[in-house]
Amino acid sequence: MEKIRIKLLREGAQMPTYGTSGAAGADLYACMDSEVTIQPGETAKILTGVSMEIPFGCVGLVFARSSMGVKRDLAPANKVGVIDSDYRGEIMVMLHNHGSRPQTVIPGERVAQILIMPVFTPGFTVTDELSDTVRGQGGFGSTGT
Repeated sequence: MEKIRIKLLREGAQMPTYGTSGAAGADLYACMDSEVTIQPGETAKILTGVSMEIPFGCVGLVFARSSMGVKRDLAPANKVGVIDSDYRGEIMVMLHNHGSRPQTVIPGERVAQILIMPVFTPGFTVTDELSDTVRGQGGFGSTGT
């Protein structure tokens, strides 16, 4: 198994961990000096206290933990965070409260999950024509009708 180099940036920072042997994402933990309460409709920056060396040709994708979304209405504000392979700063999670009650995040709590995935980065070229497909220019809701 490939190893990702992790730098713990301050006291209380925790290594990402997999909840089970079959888990695709590794949990990221809150690393703050105190609790953070997120009011309904608001977003808060949650520090993790870790930076990592994502291999070239890969990306770190930060997703919600299903239990946070279902039980507490908390999810990343940008839906999916993208951590590029050349980024070496602290991983932060912008958590948004989609619910109707304030939610408090405590230090050491699992706040998101990161998946390390291969990425394809093709070049781009301008053209006057694109190949034909069955779908063509059919947009939103155009399939299955």
